[in-house]
This record gives sequence, C-alpha cells and structure tokens, in this order.
Amino acid sequence: MLAALVAGERDPVVLAELAKGKLRKKIPALRKALRGRFTDHHALLIGLSLAHTAHLEQASAQLDDRVDTLFATPTGPDRDGAPGIPFARARDRLDTITGVGKRAAETIIAEIGTDMTRFPTAAHLASWAGLAPGNNITGGKRGSGKTTHGDVWLTDILVQCAWAAARTRDTYLSAQFWRLARRIGKKKAAVAVAHSILVISWHLLAQDCDYTDLGGDYFTRRNPDRQRDRLIHQLHNLGYRVTLDKTA
Repeated sequence: MLAALVAGERDPVVLAELAKGKLRKKIPALRKALRGRFTDHHALLIGLSLAHTAHLEQASAQLDDRVDTLFATPTGPDRDGAPGIPFARARDRLDTITGVGKRAAETIIAEIGTDMTRFPTAAHLASWAGLAPGNNITGGKRGSGKTTHGDVWLTDILVQCAWAAARTRDTYLSAQFWRLARRIGKKKAAVAVAHSILVISWHLLAQDCDYTDLGGDYFTRRNPDRQRDRLIHQLHNLGYRVTLDKTA
C-alpha cells in the first residue's frame, strides 16, 4: 500500500485491495482509513523511509551471509592442544537451549568462544561475564548482591534470551523465571535466568552435548512439600479450611 501511494495511486478502493492475509478482513475499514489528504510531499518522505528500510535489510542480509561463512570454518585447537569444537556445531548446541535462537547463539560464541578450558568452571565464566551475583553479608546484615560490571554485549543478549524463555510453556527456565519474579521482580528474575543460560552454555560447550530440559514441574518435583504448603497457605488466605487426605 505504501509503495502504491509513493507510485501515485490515491484511490482508497484500489489501495485497500492490496491488503493481504488477515488484513483482508478489514478492507471496509481500510477504504475509510485510506481516504484523505496525501500529497507529493508525503510520498517523498515515505519513499525515503522505504528506501532506507530496504538498504538496512540488504546490509543485514550481507552481514548474515558473512557470519554464516565464518561459522562454516573450523576452529583451531584449544589450550590443551585438542581440536576445538567447530563454530557451527557449537552454535547448534546452544540453539537447543530454551529461549536461545540461532543469532543469539552466534552472539554468545562471538563473546565467549568455544574453548571452555580457559574458564575452569561455569562460575568463573559467570564472574568474567559480570553475571555472578555476590553474597554480601557483613555482621549478619545482608547488603547488595547485584551483579558486577562485565561483558555488556553478552549480558544484553543473555537477558533477551531470558525474556524469550520466560514466554515459553512447561520449561525449566520459564518456571525458574516466574518462581523468582514473584519474589524479586521480573527484571531481577531475567538476570538470574540469564545467569542460568550462561552456565548451561558453559556445560554444553565443555561437554559438547545438547541441552536437556528439566521440565516446567522441576521445582515442584524437587520439593513437593513446599509446593503443598504454599497452596494450603493460599487457600487459608481465601478463607478455606483444608484437610488433606493422601491418595494411595
């Protein structure tokens, strides 16, 4: 529709017929919306915006091709002299993590590499990345346990992955997010899940394996008594008296 307007078409009936997919159900409303004052000046501005968008899409496609080419090359040996994990295989390993897509996996590898021998443990990697919360307790008083400054690019993509994981269903990372969000808020929960994703990434790259999800009911299975007590407490707050009768 925008391209047709730039090309000089002004008939709202003709423009509305260019609708595709679900938008075709709104053709009567589109005819009304496309009726109005649209001058050559408006066409110039929209044309410039469309050209700029097309340029950005072309540049993005070229960069995507370049990244794919680089990931197709094998990696060198790790610090112990053993052959490193190929970039493409490492990317596919990380892609199995809930919330982590292809481009996110490539960004993570670009920041931490594929050789995990440089980080003795996952905790070392989390500390280096600035995603290891502190345990600041002095004289029995708990201070701030916020994360330190680290790799901002890595932290940014991991937090984005955490938000994506939170929107999934019946997954461990989603369950972890909402379990923490009730207690510390969504933003801090996202950082905590980002830390978990980084720890998982270290294990997958160190062991050259795929991710196995623990399931959305992991925390319930791990501590069923706590879940039972929480639900009973909620019912008590609603004014119910609960009597438990365990099934066989």
